[in-house]
Amino acid sequence: MDTFFGGIEAGGTKFVCVVASGPDKVLAQERFATTSPDETIGRTINFFTPFVESKQVRSLGIAAFGPVDLDKNSSTYGYITSTPKPGWAQTNLLGAIRDALKIPCGFDTDVNAAAFGEYYWVSENRELDPLLYITVGTGIGVGGIVNGKTLHGLIHPEAGHMFIPHDRKVDPFPGVCPFHEDCLEGLASGPSMAKRWGQPAETLPDDHPGWDLEAKYIGFLISNLLLNFSPKRIVLGGGVPQHTGFIPKVRKLVQQQLNGYIQSTRVTETIEDLIVSPTLGSQAGVMGAIALAKTAIE
Repeated sequence: MDTFFGGIEAGGTKFVCVVASGPDKVLAQERFATTSPDETIGRTINFFTPFVESKQVRSLGIAAFGPVDLDKNSSTYGYITSTPKPGWAQTNLLGAIRDALKIPCGFDTDVNAAAFGEYYWVSENRELDPLLYITVGTGIGVGGIVNGKTLHGLIHPEAGHMFIPHDRKVDPFPGVCPFHEDCLEGLASGPSMAKRWGQPAETLPDDHPGWDLEAKYIGFLISNLLLNFSPKRIVLGGGVPQHTGFIPKVRKLVQQQLNGYIQSTRVTETIEDLIVSPTLGSQAGVMGAIALAKTAIE
């Protein structure tokens, strides 16, 4: 008989709740909009309660938008902290769910969980550690796997807010980040593209100059990550990179930006095996949450 686990992909736009044993065995799933903390957390608890009471679900994994507090010795461990999401700053997400359901819970950022999902469920990726996962959509996030574990430190990776070259003659757009204005997320997130070009990114035609600019910015991100973390694989997820022809464009720009400095055939010859789309597709985050749930009791 299958053992099932609970997984939550807690996003700033929507929550996805899943009961599954893995990517190929999903027992139940529900999606709903992220509204107020009380309403959203309440719906989450209500979804899982029958499965917990029937002992079908043994543990739960939470993959949360952030920033979040991942320090288990902190009084605010499990909190969403300084998020710009209205009403959600200093929300005790983990505590509220764990106290209600009374089962073991794993907790991490949504993008760290996506990285863990790709690592845990995709056998090829287990040989490619360190592994990084990038998501480009409403925001830009980076998660990392180092020595088989998600990367934590002072807080957690926030490479989406790194500062990159911004040629204001080429791109006079000031940026949309409420904290830094023209950091990477401020220049290259989905909302920044929509505001710069006056229409959502997904509606831009293939030959629109916005795609070349976006690829250059994401190329800067990946080049910096290669130089800083020396990963063996970078998974490029989120809605924006899935545009036709975008990832091949990024690969070429990364090679140009690095200019032969990294002497590895994975950069110079087989970069298509270094920078890849998610094997789990849009399920990477929630399946990462299921993996967090499994490891919470292993």
